[in-house]
Amino acid sequence: MGINTERDIETNLQIGPTDQGMVRLFIEADGTEIPMDFTPEEALEIAEEIRAAANAARG
Repeated sequence: MGINTERDIETNLQIGPTDQGMVRLFIEADGTEIPMDFTPEEALEIAEEIRAAANAARG
């Protein structure tokens, strides 16, 4: 499985701050829950990567 492999899986993504000062990405799919915590600095780096990928996808 890679970045270009399509899957027909329904997921739920939630993003928000935790009470511990972290940024959490919470993914739920097929009964599996994946919480991923990042420092605010890491979250900003991820946001920049998402923005760069979106701009690249536009062509």
